[in-house]
Amino acid sequence: MALNLRQKQTECIIRMLNLNQPLNPSGTANEEVYKILIYDRFCQNILSPLIHVKDLRKHGVTLYFLIDKDRRPVHDVPAVYFVQPTESNLQRIVADASRSLYDTFHLNFSSSIPRKHLEELASGTLKSGSVEKVTKVHDQYLEFVTLEDNLFSLAQQSTYVQMNDPKAGDKEIEEIIERVASGLFCVLVTLGVVPVIRCPRGGPAEMVASLLDQKLRDHLLSKNNLFTEGGGFMSSFQRPLLCIFDRNFELSVGIQHDFRYRPLVHDVLGLKLNRLNVPGEKGGMKSFELDSADLFWSANSSLEFPEVAVEIETQLNKYKRDVEEVNKRTGGGSGAEFDGTDLIGNTKHLMNAVNSLPELTERKQVIDKHTNIATALLGHIKERSIDAFTKKESDMMMRGGIDRAELMAALKGKGTKMDKLRFAIMYLISTETINQSEVEAVEAALNEAEADTSAFQYVKKIKSLNVSLAASSANSASRSNIVDWAEKLYGQSISAVTAGVKNLLSSDQQLAVTRTVEALTEGKPNPEIDSYLFLDPRAPKSSSAGGSHVKGPFREAIVFMIGGGNYVEYGSLQELTQRQLTVKNVIYGATEILTGGELVEQLGVLGKKMGLGGPVASSSSSGH
Repeated sequence: MALNLRQKQTECIIRMLNLNQPLNPSGTANEEVYKILIYDRFCQNILSPLIHVKDLRKHGVTLYFLIDKDRRPVHDVPAVYFVQPTESNLQRIVADASRSLYDTFHLNFSSSIPRKHLEELASGTLKSGSVEKVTKVHDQYLEFVTLEDNLFSLAQQSTYVQMNDPKAGDKEIEEIIERVASGLFCVLVTLGVVPVIRCPRGGPAEMVASLLDQKLRDHLLSKNNLFTEGGGFMSSFQRPLLCIFDRNFELSVGIQHDFRYRPLVHDVLGLKLNRLNVPGEKGGMKSFELDSADLFWSANSSLEFPEVAVEIETQLNKYKRDVEEVNKRTGGGSGAEFDGTDLIGNTKHLMNAVNSLPELTERKQVIDKHTNIATALLGHIKERSIDAFTKKESDMMMRGGIDRAELMAALKGKGTKMDKLRFAIMYLISTETINQSEVEAVEAALNEAEADTSAFQYVKKIKSLNVSLAASSANSASRSNIVDWAEKLYGQSISAVTAGVKNLLSSDQQLAVTRTVEALTEGKPNPEIDSYLFLDPRAPKSSSAGGSHVKGPFREAIVFMIGGGNYVEYGSLQELTQRQLTVKNVIYGATEILTGGELVEQLGVLGKKMGLGGPVASSSSSGH
């Protein structure tokens, strides 16, 4: 059976809401207990896409509060806490217990609580004489946000800036790597699988992969092993493959405009935690939810926007026909008369009509919702020429360049400052050789549009650095000097930003990540991936690095992007499962899910940190 992360995480949360008791087949506890739920902001974001208020009621949760809000005592009622194991949260729990706010305390931490914090919790409750109030302490390993069945985010903001910050020391980099590896460990515990790990050598991907491999090995040796898939060496058809990449592996995908429904809704309307707000007809904002419960969204989110508009129209016409049919049968339509003689027949039609009403009402709500969203999108598309940016960027990547007149026309035409900045960066990435006068003209156009050029300058600097690296590769001494200087100045991102056009889009416009994942899951010799690191946490350490028995093919894959993922990559990997025979299911995750604008903001922060723009600004990007 295919791995379903959303289902697994929801099951863990429901068990937690039922005081970690075993559940009966209907998904509820045998004995219903009314309780209060206390969470922090991070855990609220974990719950938000998975559990609605009616679900909380179903599992006996009558009240729910943020941990940092002032709360009144509610005696004789147990409280379920779901929080990160931070110092401030633990102090608050100790304070709540000492004030006897609730009858009993069921503590659930989103990740493994460090021993130091556990000791602080014990001594704090002992001192206040409230230790007997704490019934259970659980490590839940749920420190990630699941947005769809096969999509998750670790919700770790600005990781791209932190990993590539020229001023970041070893200690800071190690802390980030530890955070990312711990988040991935939580995902694997929730899925209950120990994967085979592959990644490119060098950089953040290898650092995360090696640490995660070590975490899994250590855990498999411990007594309370959380992985229930059975020991021994299972065949690769039953074990998933975990492919880890760094955003610099294919930077362009994170920046380019896209014309498919899901990426467009995310990029233009700011889809966050599966929710978005669009302007209503009579002023004000309307809030909508887009998840697997919305069948129109599930079926059409990967289509190009014009196809979605046609589909909305089709659904609306079908709905009108069905309503007309119901009216006809019940005598409410034009020209239909109620025939008193056929009382049984009329009653039957009436019953059918009544039964079909809820379904028709629901369909109308879905059609109205997507009509609202499509209308809002269309306004932005026309105003900003998003379709033109998408086409020109795609052509640039295919051809490895663009006609100068076309380039300047796009930069001086419609579009926001950010649209033009993204387009200019895509121009830099797609051209193999930099034409100095052309680049100066692009910079002048960006300045004229009053765009912040820090991100453009950053990518240009990295690009020119790569050119000088390539030019000096014959002279190894000077090359190593440049590398040393570059490593100090640019952190991780040396050869990355412009790994060349070939690594951006192949002729059939398949993303490099998708192409690589396809090759890795097939498990056949392939020069593109033969140098990739191979780690199998279940194999003896000596054999893991090279000749392991688990070579593939793999039915299931988990693809993880350090530094920010996006809906374009997610869509591309889901399409892979449709058209390819080997891999049947791909779960995609990232440190955060970013729009093109949010990633460019992070590039801009790096540019400023290197003195390539105005004053250093803190990153305002906030992906999922």
